[in-house]
Amino acid sequence: MINLSTQIHDITLRNPVMTASGTFGYGEEFTDFIDLSRLGGIVVKGTTGQRRQGNAYPRMAETPAGMLNAVGLQNVGVDTFCAEVYPRIRHYDTNILVNVSGSSIEEYCDVAAKIDALDAIPGIELNISCPNVKQGGMGFGTRPEMAAQVVEAVRRVYHKTLVVKLTPNVTSIVDIARAVEGAGADALSLINTLLGMAVDVERQRPMLSTVTGGLSGPCVKPVAVRCVWQVAHAVQIPVIGMGGIVTAADALEFLMAGAKAVEVGTANFLDPRTTVHIVEGLEDYCRRHNISDINEIIGII
Repeated sequence: MINLSTQIHDITLRNPVMTASGTFGYGEEFTDFIDLSRLGGIVVKGTTGQRRQGNAYPRMAETPAGMLNAVGLQNVGVDTFCAEVYPRIRHYDTNILVNVSGSSIEEYCDVAAKIDALDAIPGIELNISCPNVKQGGMGFGTRPEMAAQVVEAVRRVYHKTLVVKLTPNVTSIVDIARAVEGAGADALSLINTLLGMAVDVERQRPMLSTVTGGLSGPCVKPVAVRCVWQVAHAVQIPVIGMGGIVTAADALEFLMAGAKAVEVGTANFLDPRTTVHIVEGLEDYCRRHNISDINEIIGII
């Protein structure tokens, strides 16, 4: 028997494979393709205080080895999530985390407090790193003092596992990581998308309505692995890695660099069974290398 379970603060994952917010909807969209109980957890799409329509189209563009998105946190709002979405998904036999976003510290706290009351949600992922909204988002995650301020405020109203999602669009991601650890974060997830841009040369204009957007996919993986390695060696709390994971080998890079779990994002658009393939690949790797517990290789780099 191979043990793939890992621990993120108070949350036990049956395996280290999770889904990244914004790429998996509320999980409902994928139940025709995979058994969600095969996954360590899912992170549902970003949730804000009020319903958001997101940015104008076009807001997605394919790039070499990746994609740009400027969706802009389109979602139904926290009250509709609690009243309508949560009752539909609470029965899933996996850990459900809610990605919490906001334009102000007050909004972050309001959303977090409402999610705190939902007994089937063991944790939230605090998004202080979204690069494609005009207010809030990445603005809170680029300075240590601001990052700490929003985490401290949310910590006062949220009592379960608090994961903070970090942006790579900073001079030192380690400084941000240490600041939010000191402010009460239970775990960190990284990286969010890199700020990028693409131009339609035939029409001579940007490919996104917002000009710039978040770059994700295999092209960002080396940056993401580097960030995870740096942060995992700088903090004492668990790290969840993401960025360009498509195969089990990709996931293993993050685990060996120090991540306790990984989130799969853009690859879900390419193949909705990617996460299950990665779980099976991790089992196969451990079998081939005579590893009985996946934790034996976490952080070996």
